[in-house]
Amino acid sequence: MNSAKVKKKTGRILIFILKILVAVIMFSPIIWVFSGGFKNLTEFTTTSDIIPKNVTLENFRYIFFHSNYYLYVRNTVLLMAGTTAGTLMSSSLVAYPLARMEFPGKKLIFSLIVGTMMIPNIALIIPQYIMFGKIGWLDSLLPMMIPAFFAYPYNVFLFRQFFRSIPKELDEAATIDGCSRLGVFFKVLLPLSKSTFTTIGVLSSVFWWNELTQPVFYINSDKWRTLTIALMTTFMYTSGNAFVINWPSIMAASSLMILPPMLLYLFGSRFLVEGIKTSGLKG
Repeated sequence: MNSAKVKKKTGRILIFILKILVAVIMFSPIIWVFSGGFKNLTEFTTTSDIIPKNVTLENFRYIFFHSNYYLYVRNTVLLMAGTTAGTLMSSSLVAYPLARMEFPGKKLIFSLIVGTMMIPNIALIIPQYIMFGKIGWLDSLLPMMIPAFFAYPYNVFLFRQFFRSIPKELDEAATIDGCSRLGVFFKVLLPLSKSTFTTIGVLSSVFWWNELTQPVFYINSDKWRTLTIALMTTFMYTSGNAFVINWPSIMAASSLMILPPMLLYLFGSRFLVEGIKTSGLKG
């Protein structure tokens, strides 16, 4: 009996140690980025030590006082907030009739919406670039924000699956009480959809906070530059005939950029798991 307990305890200890090792391996790039922000350029390029020998805050001072960091943060927050608000509003409204109403062609429409998920976004960016150029939207956030108000297929799918898991008797009771179709949506379904809204909100926010491809295509001037573009361009300069990349400043800026998604995940992790689970309850 004691031998079995010892084996069980030893097994738990080994699993715990394994989890710690996996966590260290997973977080080592993040730790390396954070430590790099406190090194000078010489130390960063000549050593690979995790702990800086000469800790400096010059990289952070440069970011805050000698670059347009606040402008880039403002643009990124505007992009993230606008696209997230647009996709939450439009995707939930599109998913509502697909989940709660009966009309001819409903299954076909849903199949077409889901089918567009198979098309890579990069395959559409050239025709979109031409179209947005003709209507004068280039070098702004509009080419990324406006399409979000026309629903994204994956988000429509998640909302539809969650709405289908809610008993239709609630709709009927609300209708008897005098609610219209939109009244049922706003007064019955939305209050019950907090987990799904949080899940899609967090996923959308993190995606657009980290998005690089579309801003690189659509934004040319410093006025609308986002953080991801700034990491590529702001900390590079020429010294004589040499092209210098200020890696420690890039590491410092990357450290600051990592923090909001991490905090957002910590805030919404419980809702993320709940939202993804409940979105697959009913097919």
